[in-house]
Amino acid sequence: MSNITILIIIVALALLFDFINGFHDTANAIATSISTRAMSPRFAVLFAAVLNFIGAVFSSEVAKTVGGKVANPATIPHGMEIVIAALLTAIIWNLLTWYYGIPSSSSHTLIGSLAGAVIAGAGSSALNWSGFKEIVIILVLSPIVAFATGFVVMWIIKMLIMLGGNRSRTKLNRLFRTLQIFSAGLLSFSHGGNDAQKAMGIIVFALVAMGYQTNLDVPMWVKVCAATAMGLGTSIGGMRIIKTMSKKLIKIEPINGFASDLNSSIVIQTSTAMGMPLSTTHVISSSIIGTGSVMRFHDVKWSTVTKMVMTWIITIPISIALSFLIYKIIFVFSS
Repeated sequence: MSNITILIIIVALALLFDFINGFHDTANAIATSISTRAMSPRFAVLFAAVLNFIGAVFSSEVAKTVGGKVANPATIPHGMEIVIAALLTAIIWNLLTWYYGIPSSSSHTLIGSLAGAVIAGAGSSALNWSGFKEIVIILVLSPIVAFATGFVVMWIIKMLIMLGGNRSRTKLNRLFRTLQIFSAGLLSFSHGGNDAQKAMGIIVFALVAMGYQTNLDVPMWVKVCAATAMGLGTSIGGMRIIKTMSKKLIKIEPINGFASDLNSSIVIQTSTAMGMPLSTTHVISSSIIGTGSVMRFHDVKWSTVTKMVMTWIITIPISIALSFLIYKIIFVFSS
């Protein structure tokens, strides 16, 4: 099989991952807006799709991190097989968690899958452990930060409302439903600017490993293809996960819906500016829990939170193991 054919397969798999990521993570940006009826499901999905596309072509620093911090694609052997194994693993895990309505992390599974495939194909010494640990630390800390800042943001909004005097609940809900349209748009833009970068980074990893380019710069055609795949995937939607995010964590009202969207956008944009991938799923889920805790701490469905956290914990180890196995199978059939 020629290199160009293999590259086409890799690009197709990366775009499929991005497409699945789009409908897997649609709930992230629009669950709160749908649950509070700030937007209809159909409008919300299309709104998120457009802004995900725009966000995806806005920057490329996260793509460079994914493409070069886990391992050096210029020196690693069996780069093509490694990328294929990583993408197949990430796709399988995303589909499984989407089917069961579990808001797991596409970022966790992709980073874990890439690490597992690198270890299988080039040995543990080929893995850039310092870069891998740095990414994992951000993935672990970001939901904790999102929970804490979400709590603070919601508390500030609550205090401002109290200082503003008595207002009817109906008027407040109407105001924050309107504000949710803008916060959901910002969150969709932020989501595209971080999540779509991961597929771009994997394609760049493959391009460097196969000798088609010597640096980690993202070509425009890669940006457009990944952004389109993310936008199309988002337009499909993911109602299973929307139900988990909007109903099974805590009852979302327009006030804490706006606060969680705004807080999530701030956390994601900060990480994107640093060039670091994070789990938008984790950040948004944690923001919902953090803001909801200010309103009704005892109403948080902690059993659902526990299940989500367990999924987050096991995603990277399972992805490493599964990717290791898939790489070995691919290598047997390709040799």
